[in-house]
Amino acid sequence: MHFLIRISGKLLHLKKKSIGLIILAFVILSASTAFLLEPDTFHSWFNAFYWVMTTMATVGYGDYFATTVTGKVFTIFLYIFGIGLLSLVIGKIIDAMGEMQRRRGAGTLSFHGHNHVVLINWNRKTQAAVDEILCYDANCKIVIIDENGRHPLEQLEQVHFINGDASSDDILLKANIGSARAAIVFGDTRIDEASLSDGKTLLIASSIERIAPQVHTTVEIMQEKNIQNFKHVQVNEFVLSHDAISRLAVRSALQEGNSEVITQLLSRQHGDDIYEIPRSRAWNTYGDAFQDLLRQGATLLSDRGDLGINRKLGQPIPDDARLYIVADEETYRRITRS
Repeated sequence: MHFLIRISGKLLHLKKKSIGLIILAFVILSASTAFLLEPDTFHSWFNAFYWVMTTMATVGYGDYFATTVTGKVFTIFLYIFGIGLLSLVIGKIIDAMGEMQRRRGAGTLSFHGHNHVVLINWNRKTQAAVDEILCYDANCKIVIIDENGRHPLEQLEQVHFINGDASSDDILLKANIGSARAAIVFGDTRIDEASLSDGKTLLIASSIERIAPQVHTTVEIMQEKNIQNFKHVQVNEFVLSHDAISRLAVRSALQEGNSEVITQLLSRQHGDDIYEIPRSRAWNTYGDAFQDLLRQGATLLSDRGDLGINRKLGQPIPDDARLYIVADEETYRRITRS
């Protein structure tokens, strides 16, 4: 017994692959030994293998059992050693699962998915962004990068967490930034000085451009004057922190109901939304598109950032146009299917 305990102790320190090979060899050898000892009992090697597995798993159906003294001694050996070996494997599997969960919570696991959204720096705005993304696409994979050391949304399986400084190449590579569909960099609210916060954002944007220049990048800027510092960095969109909130508050105070309309357009969770639609071959001018979409229950809003196309209805639609409409989701899907 002391010998078996020493053997088991050594097994505990073996690598998982080594343990797996040892168990496979043990089962095959045990099945071969059982068949050699009692060929009339098992009739085939597979039956002996089946008996070894049911014995080691403590199921013991009783459809096969040893009848000779030698066979019964071998059965006792399986009870003592084989069952312990299988328990060791089960314990290793449970430990591995627990370790994976701990590493997921601590943010040390790399992400290997594709077409995901990377959110950098955790705060209340990041939480709102997660809610909005999942409202848009409930199956979208999200990777959060932050330095707080703990997964902020561990209960959501589609949200992966990477702990570390997002300006580090290693951290961005762990988030598989090269395969992401988009990256959003929020200002670090733990930094009191706005210029320092924007400086950190600049470092992160520079790292993203160096590793994955093709990824659509949106950054939050604390001070508008700092946008000029990003002129040598590829950033697709800038969002001024608190600027939209301040403007929305003024509109709410001076023009009742104005803020409600804007809120609906800002969030997919409420009312109609803004959607990009493909250009129809039947549309030659903005007026053709406007009238056709209006009949289908949608309103043509803009061509890219040009909100004045309702004053250009007679003008032809350029080949590189990107048209946006205001509609509910059902109308949008009906238009894109037609």
